[in-house]
Amino acid sequence: MTERILVPFDGSDPAEAALEYAFETFPDASVTALYVVPVPEGYWRAFGAAEEIDMKQGRERGAELLEEATAIAQEHDRELETEVDKGKPEQTIVSQAEDEAYDTIVIGSHGREGVSRILLGSVAENVVRRSPTPVVVVR
Repeated sequence: MTERILVPFDGSDPAEAALEYAFETFPDASVTALYVVPVPEGYWRAFGAAEEIDMKQGRERGAELLEEATAIAQEHDRELETEVDKGKPEQTIVSQAEDEAYDTIVIGSHGREGVSRILLGSVAENVVRRSPTPVVVVR
């Protein structure tokens, strides 16, 4: 049975490092890169039309970033499945891992820098806390 690895991918250096780590550490595994389009919450959710525009742009941005992930896979002579989903990133990552029966999540330590990281919290930390699936955090 082939091991299945889920790698959340946002194009950041830590996400790229996580993808490379997955290829190097799990040479026989099936690897999927997942980009999550964040869905606005609370006050911002009230602007539904703006959300639809943002979702379209978010999906397009996700497709572009996953092309970068595919290029990394080709550099490692590996196949890569890609997927774009929407939602709160940490919840979506954990749900995908559970629903699709992934064996391991390999995630970069953080995707954002500076103030936005402090304000938004750490997706990696929340995934580690919530996931029943083993999680490897790559720095």
